[in-house]
Amino acid sequence: MNLEELKNKINSISDQLIKIEETAPTRVYLSCEAEKVYNICKFLFEDVKARFVISTAIDADNCYEVIHHFAYDQLSTFINVKAFIRDRNKPLIESITPIIPGAEWIEREMHDTFGIEFNNHPNMKRLILADDWPQGICPLKKDYEFKKLR
Repeated sequence: MNLEELKNKINSISDQLIKIEETAPTRVYLSCEAEKVYNICKFLFEDVKARFVISTAIDADNCYEVIHHFAYDQLSTFINVKAFIRDRNKPLIESITPIIPGAEWIEREMHDTFGIEFNNHPNMKRLILADDWPQGICPLKKDYEFKKLR
């Protein structure tokens, strides 16, 4: 598949997206609401045959963002799916682990550090925070108050 065919294939799901943004010739951002992320990632992984790289989370001003990063190696292109979680009091998004098992640990890390719940995750237990870490205290959220160690 050439670059034009890849763009056409991505455009075929534009009804599920808020916007498509090409920030560089080989970097595309697909923005969506959290409810759409599973189907979009499934499409990229199974239909486009893009390779899952990693996921990241951001505590933005008015929402949380979960960004799933994919690589389309044949064209050295990165496709990033940016999902907006609007409910800051109950951040919930569908897990992509059922289709991409390699996402299990990064989703657990985002759960630990941001408090984001991943619906249908097969093993949502702590990964990086200590077992006795206080429930609901998330060190990468903007409202976290760091206390110096003595």
